Order: sequence, then C-alpha cells, then structure tokens
Amino acid sequence: MTQLAGKTVWITGASGGIGEGLAQQAARRGAKLVLTARREAELERVRQALPRPQEVALLPLDLAQFDAGDTVRRAEAFFGPVDVLANNAGISQRTTTLETPMAAYRQIMEVDFFAPVALTKALLPGMVARGSGHVVTVSSVFGHIAMARRTAYAAAKHALHGFYDSARIELGGQGIRFTLVCPGFVATQVSANALGPDGRPWGQVDADIGAGMDPAVCADRIWRAVEQDRYEVMIAGKEAVAVYIKRFLPLTAYTAFARRLKVM
Repeated sequence: MTQLAGKTVWITGASGGIGEGLAQQAARRGAKLVLTARREAELERVRQALPRPQEVALLPLDLAQFDAGDTVRRAEAFFGPVDVLANNAGISQRTTTLETPMAAYRQIMEVDFFAPVALTKALLPGMVARGSGHVVTVSSVFGHIAMARRTAYAAAKHALHGFYDSARIELGGQGIRFTLVCPGFVATQVSANALGPDGRPWGQVDADIGAGMDPAVCADRIWRAVEQDRYEVMIAGKEAVAVYIKRFLPLTAYTAFARRLKVM
C-alpha cells in the first residue's frame, strides 16, 4: 500500500485541471509536493491555496524541452528523494490525419510520451536503490481506443501503456509500483489547449469535456487507486462503453461505432 503522508510527491501539469486536483488531494493526505508546469504564476496560485504551502515547492518546466537528469536533481533538492512521481502533463489535438503536420506529432509525443518516460528513467535508479517508489501516469481512455481527430494523442497514450506495463514486469519485484490512470471526460482545459489545424491552441472547451467529472473527484479516485497499488484504473462514465466495445467486439464493429460518433 502506498500512503502519501510524509512522502515527497512530484506532480507535472500541476497548474490546473487534474494536476491541481492531484496537488489538493495529496496535500490533504499529508504529502510534501513538488509542482511542475510551464506557468509559474499559476503554480504559485495552486500553492497558496494548499493547506501547508511551506511544504510545496515549485519547479517550472517546459516538458517539450528539458534535461531529465538535471531536472530530477533540482526536484530532489527541495525535500529529498521523490517517493511518488505523478506524470500528469499532456497535450491533445483536434486535427485529422491529413491536416496534422509532423511537427505536431513530434510535439505531442515529446510531451505525452517522451517526457514522462525521461522523468521516470531518471528517477528509477534511486527508487531501485531504496527498494521503493511509485510512478503514476495519467493516460486516457484513448490509451485503449482510437477515435477520429486523435491520431497523435491516441498513439502517445497507447505508447505509455506499452512502456509502463513492460517496466512493471521488469521492476515490480524490486519494490517499484506503476499505476496507469485512464480518465474519460474530466472538466479541464485539455480541449481548449489542444493543437488545432494551424498548430495553435484549439481554444474551445468541448461540450462533453465541459460537462465532465470534477477534477477534484478524479484526483481523489486516482490517489485511492495508488493507495490500493492498482496497476491500472479507468475513471470514466458512459464513455467507458467505447473501451468495452473495442475489447469484446470485432474491430469492424468498433470502427463502425466510432465512425458514427460526432467528434470535435
């Protein structure tokens, strides 16, 4: 069982949405926090709203371009070794295959896949040496399914599952735990910040996301899964149906189902 009280928890993408919720819920559980995002002012806002801001350190970072080894040293200079890494930062898209430039594919893979892998690999030697550590990675229902206008996003999320499932097989017997989280619709700015056809933010909150789960509720369910050492948890409502259609019905049936959906 991974308990957060007294532990050092590093959360990426912590300036809003699920990441802010993770910070709030971890602080309530007694953790010391290192918060990372690009926007330092927003990180400071999150810190000041937490119950013990003196136990919260800020590490602003652009996950599209950084040195993992140096970043880990800076993170561990605050409160000592990181016990729990929560890879939450990510970027989505709202573009078709034909209109998505290769630069957008590379950007999404850098932030959504290579960045969490780099941070994980930089932390793992210390975790292995201590015989303990927990890596929590926010994937998505798109780690299991595909949909129109999500070729890059779905590819990155699928890749996370391949990496972390394999790492669990290798290191699970050495005290290292891995939890993959697959949220569905959560009321965040993920669609507004998604890459549009011109490479700029989409700028719109999709209706299904705007009506989605409260990020604080999602975050609480994530930490509950971590406390239970769950390998994977899906946090979704009716959108979970698509995952089961993909899993249990022929691929032709899922493809026909997905083609009928109106996807932004």
